[in-house]
Amino acid sequence: MTYQPPTALPRDVIDQEEVHRALVSHDFGAVFRLAREHAGISYSKIATECDIKPNRVGELAKGRGRITTFEKIVQIADALRVPGHVLGLAPRPWEAGFPGHSSEEIGPHVRRRTILHAATATGLAAALPALHHPEPPSRITPVYVEELRARAARLRRLDIYLGGGDTYRVYLAEVQRTKSLLRAAVFTDDARQRATALLAELAQQAGWSAFDGGRTREAVDLYEESRDLAREARDADLYGNALAFLAYKIGPDDRQAAVAVAEASCATITARTPSTVRALLHERHAWACAVDGQIGGTERALEAARDALDSTQKDEPQPDWAAWVDHVELDIMTGRCWTELRRPLRAVPALTRALDQYSDDHARDKSLYLSWLAQAYLTADEIEVAARHAGHAATLARGVASHRPAQRLVPLINHLRPHADLPAVRKLLEETAAY
Repeated sequence: MTYQPPTALPRDVIDQEEVHRALVSHDFGAVFRLAREHAGISYSKIATECDIKPNRVGELAKGRGRITTFEKIVQIADALRVPGHVLGLAPRPWEAGFPGHSSEEIGPHVRRRTILHAATATGLAAALPALHHPEPPSRITPVYVEELRARAARLRRLDIYLGGGDTYRVYLAEVQRTKSLLRAAVFTDDARQRATALLAELAQQAGWSAFDGGRTREAVDLYEESRDLAREARDADLYGNALAFLAYKIGPDDRQAAVAVAEASCATITARTPSTVRALLHERHAWACAVDGQIGGTERALEAARDALDSTQKDEPQPDWAAWVDHVELDIMTGRCWTELRRPLRAVPALTRALDQYSDDHARDKSLYLSWLAQAYLTADEIEVAARHAGHAATLARGVASHRPAQRLVPLINHLRPHADLPAVRKLLEETAAY
């Protein structure tokens, strides 16, 4: 039987807004105090399981001091059974065995409500978990770089709920700060190489946010910079992902070039490449093939992505930047590819199956994926169903700081206009008059 520590927090306690906010911001003193108040977990038990002196636990609970070391944060996550994604960590080994603690569940309503309520009340910067930048140590060690990587993982979670228009400056600030660190700091061991790889990772996140927010030129610049940094850091996974990002961007302008770049990204795969990274690169290759009208290439790339996910080994470490790639994501890409290739009978089942796993809290992504489903139904000449899904997509897209939903919905709505005599289409046109 798997060990269950006496300090494990019940799921309903983790989901309380005050507790979740303290966890996300790494305010472990508040976490310890709330664990005692809401779960009856004594400070002595916390001290024993977390290997912290009892008086230190009490001091932290009073707001005196903070815990910042990566190793101790991991130890606390395991002792309190806090899912890795909440703290910006990779999934913990014990998570698969505990229902309700899945790393794939990013905690829908509580997390969205916490972030957006704070953003509305105080502005986005004040709502984010820890945007202050503490002074770095005099010598940068690999351990400190891993702390920065954990911070990047926490900030990456914002992309689940907020569009690039909200997050771009946040991610860009992380890029700029890490550049300054590489220029000015003294590094030990292989810390500089690790920090360079981290900068490549941050540049990719900032590039994605720029793309999502409609800053196309900035996105390309950041992807290209990330590619060069990944090569310098000798990180083949990040290098391949940078190429995949570039292929994704090139696609609409030069389809054959996009396929070539996507193929080059897949050529970086080795026996040591994590399964989620392999799946991600093959997915983007599939998309490039679909945009270029290559049915066979699309099919082979999707099958390669599925094989990669199916071959995932238990406890296989995955980089946080690819941890979101799973069979649901693969269904989404499968549906998108077959919609692009005008094969609705293949597209609709995959998209429907995947969308059943998405709550409306994932407003931007669900809006985008509903637009693909609507397009697939339109291709099948199921006009009323297409209109209903387009209407749902438009409702979700309102207020999301991403240009992509509107970019998808405007031509879709225009294709539905000739059917304005149908009630479902008429309702859609009335509700989307501002598009």
